[in-house]
Amino acid sequence: MPGQVGSIDNEQQGLLAYLAQMRYVLRLTAYGLTDEQLRATPSASELSVGGLIKHCASTEAGWMGQVRGEPQVLDYEAYANNFRLAEGESIDEVFARYDRVAEQTEKTVTELDNLDHAVPIDHSVPWNSKDMSHWTLRWILLHLVQETARHTGHADIVRESVDGATAYPLMAAAEGWPETDWLKPWKPGP
Repeated sequence: MPGQVGSIDNEQQGLLAYLAQMRYVLRLTAYGLTDEQLRATPSASELSVGGLIKHCASTEAGWMGQVRGEPQVLDYEAYANNFRLAEGESIDEVFARYDRVAEQTEKTVTELDNLDHAVPIDHSVPWNSKDMSHWTLRWILLHLVQETARHTGHADIVRESVDGATAYPLMAAAEGWPETDWLKPWKPGP
C-alpha cells in the first residue's frame, strides 16, 4: 500500500480508504518486532505496540457493533486488557482479528450505504455528549479514523523507543522499496 491514500470517488469510499490506511500504518509499527518487543513499554505509559494494535481492533469492533445495533457491555477490565497482549497471545492472532473487524466494517458500511444512518448515543457514560441524541455513521467513521491515527502516533513513538525504527523506513522494508540516498529501508539490528 502506498504512503498516501489513492484517488477516491465518493465520501464513503474516502472514509473507508482513510481508515484502511490508518490500520495499515498502525500494523507497520509491529513489522519485524519480536514478541518481547511487541510487549515492551519503553515510555512513561503502559502502552506497547502490540497492545495498541489490539486496542484499535477492539475499539473498531465496538463502534461497528453499535452501528449494527448489537448490545454493548461496558467492561472496564476488558477495556484495560485490550491495551496489552495477553500471555500466549500472538500478534498474528491480533492481526487476524483486526482483519475480521475491518472486513465487517466495510461490509456494514457498504450494506448500509447511508452515511447519515443514525446510531443512538449511550448517555450512561460521562464521555458521550449529552447534547446529541445520535451519531451518524459518518461521525463514527471519522471518529475511527481519528482514534486509529492517534494510536498510530502512540505506536510510532513506542516503536521508535524500542529500536529506533520510524514509519517510512518500516514501510520501505515491508514493501520492498529500493534504497535511496535519502530513504533507507529498515533493517533489524544485530
